[in-house]
Amino acid sequence: MLPDNPNQRIFVAIKSLDFRKGIDGIVAVCRQQFQLDPRSGHYFIFRNRRKTAIKILIFDNQGFWLCHKRLSRGRFHRWPTEMDIVEEIPKIKLQALVYNDYT
Repeated sequence: MLPDNPNQRIFVAIKSLDFRKGIDGIVAVCRQQFQLDPRSGHYFIFRNRRKTAIKILIFDNQGFWLCHKRLSRGRFHRWPTEMDIVEEIPKIKLQALVYNDYT
């Protein structure tokens, strides 16, 4: 499930997210902490503290999708480490970010 719309942007949260949060909690993080509109249709990607799982929030004009991927082994090692709260990444970098090489 990768974006196919050229106007779709991808935002990655640098810091970890409490994965007990559901859709409403993640929407609040997008609005309050990132100052971004979660209904924009853009992808918002979050990781857990241990870097073993990610959640992707998407709005498709009918409702929110919350996708969850948990690794069976390894961690997401290619996560951005900038000091910003959220970072926009190009689509080509998304695949490298969410597919783990188990190192």
